[in-house]
Amino acid sequence: AQNGVNPDWEKKVIEYFKEKLKENNAPKWVPSLNEVPLHYLKPNSFVKFRCMIQDMFDPEFYMGVYETVNRNTKARVLHFGKYRDIAECGPQQEVDLNSPRTTTLERQNFYCVPVPGESVWVKEAYINANQARVSPSTSYTPSRHKRSYEDDEDMDLQPNKQKEQHAGAKQTGSVGGLQGCGEPKRLETEASTGPQLSSLNLSSPFDLNFPLPGEKGPACLVKVYEDGDCFKVNDVLELYGILSVDPVLSILNNDERDAASLLDPMECTDTAEEQRVHSPPASLVPRIHVVLAQKLQHINPLLPASLNKEESKTCKFVSSFMSELSPVRAELLGFLTHALLGDSLAAEYLILHLISTVYTRRDVLPLGKFTVNLSGCPRNSTFTEHLYRIIQHLVPASFRLQMTIENMNHLKFIPHKDYTANRLVSGLLQLPSNTSLVIDETLLEQGQLDTPGVHNVTALSNLITWQKVDYDFSYHQMEFPCNINVLITSEGRSLLPADCQIHLQPQLIPPNMEEYMNSLLSAVLPSVLNKFRIYLTLLRFLDYSISDEITKAVEDDFVEMRKNDPQSITADDLHQLLIVARFLSLSAGQTTLSRERWLRAKQLESLRRTRLQQQKCVNGNEL
Repeated sequence: AQNGVNPDWEKKVIEYFKEKLKENNAPKWVPSLNEVPLHYLKPNSFVKFRCMIQDMFDPEFYMGVYETVNRNTKARVLHFGKYRDIAECGPQQEVDLNSPRTTTLERQNFYCVPVPGESVWVKEAYINANQARVSPSTSYTPSRHKRSYEDDEDMDLQPNKQKEQHAGAKQTGSVGGLQGCGEPKRLETEASTGPQLSSLNLSSPFDLNFPLPGEKGPACLVKVYEDGDCFKVNDVLELYGILSVDPVLSILNNDERDAASLLDPMECTDTAEEQRVHSPPASLVPRIHVVLAQKLQHINPLLPASLNKEESKTCKFVSSFMSELSPVRAELLGFLTHALLGDSLAAEYLILHLISTVYTRRDVLPLGKFTVNLSGCPRNSTFTEHLYRIIQHLVPASFRLQMTIENMNHLKFIPHKDYTANRLVSGLLQLPSNTSLVIDETLLEQGQLDTPGVHNVTALSNLITWQKVDYDFSYHQMEFPCNINVLITSEGRSLLPADCQIHLQPQLIPPNMEEYMNSLLSAVLPSVLNKFRIYLTLLRFLDYSISDEITKAVEDDFVEMRKNDPQSITADDLHQLLIVARFLSLSAGQTTLSRERWLRAKQLESLRRTRLQQQKCVNGNEL
């Protein structure tokens, strides 16, 4: 269809796939790059990818329309260049670059990584739902007339060297095309990573620029043709598009680099580094030419992807779940009470924290953030580690930051712009919305924070207070707003600011913490655990309002409390009470504030403050 001159074919392609994907279970039959190893997928096949935009490269130009000429017969054929990286030519054809019919168009170019901190249960649920079963694509042989890709004889002469290079690449956690390196057939027919690594002068395998350590999965260069301006850095997307893993991409870039070094050796240093990052080997960083893209509100596979009120399917799902909300909340409260060693007040606050979300910003102030500092955590215990494991089982994406002096001084928290390579180098705080960040302060020992350590602590404080991260662009800083749930576990009061401090009062100290937490998890039925997961995600999206009548009652209540004791409650305390009342109402599935919930919020806050006062009396001025 691309070879005819029909300007409407592009719209028809998008409409065709849109309609096809609406059919029952159709998306489940599309192979996903998140689950299927790259070497199992055929080039130019239709794939999907769940990812976060880590960086946006400069837009690139491509030949939207080009003409080829047959060298023998001089016959001319018109081609479309959309959804491809390489101009296709027959054996006797060549591209006529001077043709007046050639059209140059522009496409957006994003660097995308798998969703940082995505929980294991999320990955497993997507794998189980996907029905696309694929086997290794050994039948694929690239057509040799494009250019000679590799010197195959060379590869046969150095099998051992190749194995070593592949093993080295595997050890560093680079995944994707390297997963099937053991197959000699693949080595011959696809881009061999060995020679590419050496020709790119890489001392180590290509850095995939994942924000969090230990992440796996392919990074992709994503080419967007429609509505590229709708997306921004850190957005989570679900993409459907054409997979391009043409080995010739890497070779072309090497040739260009060699040519550049001959022309201007001074210019080559910058160009080579930028080329290396922007045109990595296709076997490591495949390309996806996007046909359809949608921004995801959440990544919980147990809920409809779009929680749009208008859709009848969504309405049915939401209303049926809301009808059984009360027992789910009660069971979750019991589960978290056990996880918090019998402390039901702390469990109440943990539920409020887990469903909290920034619902709006007033000037620079983010409203709805609810950072909780869980103090009183036992030191030199595995409690905080196991509590994080429980949270991992409940939320779709999370990360535990171990706040040691060494980590604070050496880890890169803030993304920064590398002008040499012209890319954004990722940092720990480059996280998508609704990620749960658990900061474990119980591991903090005495020691000296150096300059990077101080900067990292400041970055965490800014994240908590303003829900923003200032990315470092060398000559200036750029604000990136975020929406991250921060839970701080500490022994005494945290060094970091928090909206709410709750002191843990364990009712039992299990002799074997690991055994206790494991038995707690294994005692919960998978169906119940799934209800907890739906509950915590769904409640973030509910609308909430306060009626004029209740607003008046709250104001009168505030005046009354101030009258009795002006020192007892400030405007900040009232704001905190309203936030607690908001999430308390939502946790019960109520979208408006009732008198009962307001009184319950006051009761919870009173219990929390009394507990802190008692602790202060016991420990002096520690809290």
